[in-house]
Amino acid sequence: MSRLFFLQGKRGEYLVVIQFVLFFVFVMMPAWNPLATPALLDTLAIPRGIALVLLGLFALLLGGLGSVHIRDYLTPLPYPVDHSQLVQHGVYNWVRHPLYASQLFAALGWTLYSLSLTHLLILVIGFFFFDYKAGKEEGWLTERHPEYADYARRVRKFIPFVY
Repeated sequence: MSRLFFLQGKRGEYLVVIQFVLFFVFVMMPAWNPLATPALLDTLAIPRGIALVLLGLFALLLGGLGSVHIRDYLTPLPYPVDHSQLVQHGVYNWVRHPLYASQLFAALGWTLYSLSLTHLLILVIGFFFFDYKAGKEEGWLTERHPEYADYARRVRKFIPFVY
């Protein structure tokens, strides 16, 4: 049993609470980077804006398609619903956890746009959190769907073709 089992709840309820806390901390945290001078921000304004738009659109694509493809099984909890089927088509053929990945890509877009070290720190914490949460969810999915292990070997967790 995991050393952090007490943070899960029976169906991952506490993981959802932690996820919301991380989200609100990320949103409410002021941008801070002592090296980002106004001149640097002006020089990088266009690349920062492009990164924000592209990563934001990619996040919307992952999150939107991920929600549509599992709409019948969608739950805020990481524990699968009793009537769930293993979805392997659409965006789930690119990544196993598009809803988690969408949040990470959106946060990366904002972090690059703001050049904020505080947001970068929360993004890193968020990545490790989602990696842990996805691992717990995958354990439950493997119990329910034995073919999940083969699916997990074929499809990356968060970043298509990478991780």
